[in-house]
Amino acid sequence: MDFSGKDKATYVQDTFNSIAKRYDLMNTLMSFGLDKGWRRKAVITVEAKPGMHILDVCCGTGQLSIELAETIGETGKVTGLDFSENMLGKARDNLQSFPYQSRIELMQGDAMQLPFADNTFDGATVGWGLRNLPNLEQGVKEMLRVVKPGSMVVSLDMAKPTLPVFKQVYWLYFNKLVPLMGKIWAGRAKAYQYLHDSAVEFPPQQELARIFARCGLVETRYHNLLGGVVAIVSGRKPE
Repeated sequence: MDFSGKDKATYVQDTFNSIAKRYDLMNTLMSFGLDKGWRRKAVITVEAKPGMHILDVCCGTGQLSIELAETIGETGKVTGLDFSENMLGKARDNLQSFPYQSRIELMQGDAMQLPFADNTFDGATVGWGLRNLPNLEQGVKEMLRVVKPGSMVVSLDMAKPTLPVFKQVYWLYFNKLVPLMGKIWAGRAKAYQYLHDSAVEFPPQQELARIFARCGLVETRYHNLLGGVVAIVSGRKPE
C-alpha cells in the first residue's frame, strides 16, 4: 500500500482529516443505508446496558458512540477516542442534534497507547478502525487492557465475502465504484482508494477472531453481515 512517503499513522490521520466532512454521507451511500443497523448489532454484541461506561475506539464522527449512548441510559457514559481532529470536530457537530450528548465524552488520543488505566471500562468497541492501526494486535491488546474482566471487546469492520460470483462483484464495486463515488461526493478519490486497499489487506473475519484469541480474549467469534462484506468480531476478557 502506498502511503506517499509517510508512515501509516500519519497517512491515515491525514486521510481521515481530509474526508471528515463527507464521511457520514459516504458511509450511507457505500452501505446503501445499512450501516446504522450494523452499528446497532455491535452495541448488542458489546452487551451494553444502562449504567455502563463503554469505550469507543477510533470513534470517528461519533455514530457508534451515539448508538451506545442511547443504550447506556442516564447513568451510563461513552468515551469516544480518535486521533483525527477533523473527525472529532464532525462528531461534535453531530452531537449538537443528539438529545443525550451529555452521556458522551469525546477526546483525541492514540489507539496504540490508550490513555486509560487497566480495567476501566465495561466494554470497548471499534468501528472500521482496526485496519487503520499501524499494529493491529497492539490495538486489540490495548482494548483488552482497559476493559474490566468479563467485558466484551467488539470490532465492526470490512470483511471477506466467500460466495462465488458475489465476492467478485463486491470487490469490483469496492475497487472501481467506491473511489469514483469518493471523487464525486467527497472530492477525494485517493482517500477512498485507500479504504479499498486497507480492506484488501485486513485479515478475514476468521483470522481476526483467531488474532483476538491470541491477544488473550476468550469466547472469540465472528458474525457475518451482508454475506460477509462486513463482520462483527468479538471476544471477552477473562474473569
